[in-house]
Amino acid sequence: MKWLDTVLQRWRGAVARRWIPRGACVLDIGCHQGEFLRGLGNHLGIGIGVDPLATPASGRRWNLIRDCFPPANPFPPASFDTIVMLATLEHMQDKVELALECHRVLRPGGRIILTVPSLWVDPIVEVLVQFKLVDGMSLDQHHGYDPSETQGLFQAHGFTLLRRKLFQMGLNHLFVFSKRVTDDVAAIQPR
Repeated sequence: MKWLDTVLQRWRGAVARRWIPRGACVLDIGCHQGEFLRGLGNHLGIGIGVDPLATPASGRRWNLIRDCFPPANPFPPASFDTIVMLATLEHMQDKVELALECHRVLRPGGRIILTVPSLWVDPIVEVLVQFKLVDGMSLDQHHGYDPSETQGLFQAHGFTLLRRKLFQMGLNHLFVFSKRVTDDVAAIQPR
């Protein structure tokens, strides 16, 4: 990663960190090389990072798994307090499957914290890549995802929006959802 990639990654992490309760069991989907989980330090209870490009590794409080999400070996139901997806949702092909699996593995009342780039980001990053200022990590996999679809996607699958805001000069969106406590997992079906 280039220095600007790192700055932007850390900025996303700082925005997300505020929403993670101390001691939480965190699932980081699209964890890259575990930078976010490592950065949580003692704030983290236990962390699992999943990424198809991750180098498998572990620390005192975290483990990285090289796999897609949902992983080949599914996590037990209700096994995480918080799920984090920083600049990841736009890379996922089946977003309904993603939302359903997040609902299944998140504890009632647990949170999903995600950042999604604005539609303006792709052309800006393409220019920055040409000038070799960023690597533009997997830019070709954004699939033209529109951040305005995020709220409806997660609300339709058992989540309540807690917070939505723009950051990084309006080029990134933060979404924080909570798993509704009263939802029955079997009642949340794809539409």
